[in-house]
Amino acid sequence: MDLEGKRVVVVIGKGFQDQEATVPIDFLAREGAEVVTVGPYTGDIEGIHGTVIKVDHVFADLDATAFDAMVVPGGRSPAYLREFKEARDFVASFAATGKPLAAICHGGQLLAAAGLVEGLTMTGYPKIREEMLEAGADFVDREVVVDRNVITSRVPDDLPAFNATLKEKLLGRA
Repeated sequence: MDLEGKRVVVVIGKGFQDQEATVPIDFLAREGAEVVTVGPYTGDIEGIHGTVIKVDHVFADLDATAFDAMVVPGGRSPAYLREFKEARDFVASFAATGKPLAAICHGGQLLAAAGLVEGLTMTGYPKIREEMLEAGADFVDREVVVDRNVITSRVPDDLPAFNATLKEKLLGRA
């Protein structure tokens, strides 16, 4: 329960990678954080492998700066969400706080669309490499990369390190 009192927002869109959403949500909740989901519409949203997550809020309902951390799962969700100005603005508004912003797999696509990756050392799913380089990132192949307030990882196998790094950042240790 180390994260008691911390509020974390998870950005969910259709086609999210199931584990990359559920594993951090479950981890953060077990650690005592309040986890809130946000997306372009409320209700049940299905992941690429059939997991359903209930989205509690639309972007306009929430103040991004009121959270202690943000998680952007991968899959097809980031490419879908980047089409929504509200999603790009929500992520950019949160990033400006300097609080931990964690993206895994294709999550970098939403960060890039929000104008956040130029000059950033980051990782992600190998297929987004060229897109991230074009957006001005230094893209590396590592389990977890931390650059300023941004935490990135590549694939579901990286989730234990991703979660541990996010927890350390939330506790002010990383």
